[in-house]
Amino acid sequence: MKRSALACVVLLLAGCASSVPPPSAPIPNPGRVSAPVSSQQAQVRFRQVASRIEPVAERECRRQTRGVNCDFLIRIDPNKNAPSNAYQSLSRSGRPVITMTQALTRNVSNTDELAFVMAHEAAHHIQGHLARRAQNAAAGAVLLAGLATIAGTGPNDIAAAQDLGAFVGGRSYSKNFELEADRLGTVIAYKAGYDPLKGALYFARVPDPGDRFLGTHPPNAQRYYAVQDVMAQIGR
Repeated sequence: MKRSALACVVLLLAGCASSVPPPSAPIPNPGRVSAPVSSQQAQVRFRQVASRIEPVAERECRRQTRGVNCDFLIRIDPNKNAPSNAYQSLSRSGRPVITMTQALTRNVSNTDELAFVMAHEAAHHIQGHLARRAQNAAAGAVLLAGLATIAGTGPNDIAAAQDLGAFVGGRSYSKNFELEADRLGTVIAYKAGYDPLKGALYFARVPDPGDRFLGTHPPNAQRYYAVQDVMAQIGR
């Protein structure tokens, strides 16, 4: 009975983010894929895109936030073996860092795709997603640990409930965060002079995560719709 009650709470935590799936749109066929570029060509392309995205992202950050460090550092991961990925983090001093692996800089088909991915990661920082995810994880940990304590479980079960609550809480809004970053990233990429609709064709070439329970990313079709919707509002 105790485990059933905790399981119900887990389902409630996981489902509280959204009960109605966001709209989606079919992703157009990107057509002919560009030939792979060399590491040197990828680095040149990266620097060109970063030089345009960074000032726009910093202006958008200052416009939308107060008391937030908007001095972005956009870098390439020095690890040559790291798989294709991009992520946002904070340095020890609190400076926002956008990291792209060398594999990703080579795998994107064009500057529009690279700019969209870069702008998406900048949007995560502007929208405070790291802090919001940590808050959700902490709330989930406290809730499940508290319920386990009330239920009279032992120390090991309470600790396990706390870990589970942190995991579920941290993921409960992850898909929403990704869609939020896609929407703001679209604005940043567009203001930097890139075509977000072309950039979002990146979703046609990467694995689709689908709508998995407790997944971190929404289906690619939902993400493409978000870009399409923002561009329609812009008038493009």
